[in-house]
Amino acid sequence: MTRLDVERRRLTTSESVTRVGSTMVFSTPKTHRTRSVPVPPALMPALLGMCQGKERDDLLFPAAMGGPIILNNWRRRVFDPACVAAGLVGVTPHDLRHTAASLAVRGGANVKAIQQMLGHASAAMTLDIYAGLFPDDLDAVALSLDLHVPQMCHNEPFGLIEGGAVDE
Repeated sequence: MTRLDVERRRLTTSESVTRVGSTMVFSTPKTHRTRSVPVPPALMPALLGMCQGKERDDLLFPAAMGGPIILNNWRRRVFDPACVAAGLVGVTPHDLRHTAASLAVRGGANVKAIQQMLGHASAAMTLDIYAGLFPDDLDAVALSLDLHVPQMCHNEPFGLIEGGAVDE
């Protein structure tokens, strides 16, 4: 079950569904924790449109014929044709999860927030998977620290330590 919190711009998932034989079984997400996913402001009008005429307990993302989405059917009927139309080859729905996490890391999001968004058990797990994606991060750290150099030098000119050298 996914709900839209309009004020906070969050999608909150507190229940998942799994097909067991011919029965749909509702339970908690795999980590047994509610997941909260931030929604970019530009997507809110589309989500609000999807909510029109729905009751609080209606599915926000139902299958074409109603009821919960069955991943394999949705993938074959909706996702894969959309990828073909967009010229994307070999993309999976799970790849979009990695893309969202990678963009969040790149955007400077707090790793605890990304952990919560993905439903990871620990921030260490999130870092193990995503921290190495951006090799230029050390350059960004240097630029960030550079903003504080005047304060660290207490208004003294920055000079070399006697006998030190600078690589160029």
